[in-house]
Amino acid sequence: MSGRKSETRKRILAAAGRVLAERGPGDPAVAEVMAEAGLTVGGFYAHFASKDALMLEAFRQLLRVRRDRLAQVDQSLTGRERRVLLAAFYLSRRHRDDADDADDADDADERCPLPSSLAEIARLPDGFRQTLAEHIELITAQMSGTPEEGDVALADLALMIGGLTLARALGPGELSDRVLRAAKSAVV
Repeated sequence: MSGRKSETRKRILAAAGRVLAERGPGDPAVAEVMAEAGLTVGGFYAHFASKDALMLEAFRQLLRVRRDRLAQVDQSLTGRERRVLLAAFYLSRRHRDDADDADDADDADERCPLPSSLAEIARLPDGFRQTLAEHIELITAQMSGTPEEGDVALADLALMIGGLTLARALGPGELSDRVLRAAKSAVV
């Protein structure tokens, strides 16, 4: 792939990632993603076979970035300490509200795409479900200090994703803040 074509592909993926993190993989039209990338629709098929192929690659990329960031957490911490630290960021007002700050392209990698995507996964091609399952397995392993902690880490992950999803749905406000605090305090 030529350097220019590769850069264009990266721009399209970055735009798709921003839209996906905000609204999920099913909603945005190709025209919207291409406009977000500053490109015309005509060039889309030179880079991707379909909208689903684009959104699946963007989904994979966003999840990989999240795992890479978690891998940077001090590995001398216990699994519980890593989960508590992760919950402190993940279940924060800033992370909840970043979904509303679509103007800041740098924040796209900060927003977890799962709250906006999970309801759609079952209706999308199998690759989305496979990617989700792989991510859950890998991130749960990162959140566990020992193999025995795997189910605890899985439960904490489900709690965090559900708590953030509910808090984002409620929007900024006292009840949403309470959801974040309650979920954060339940992480073990």
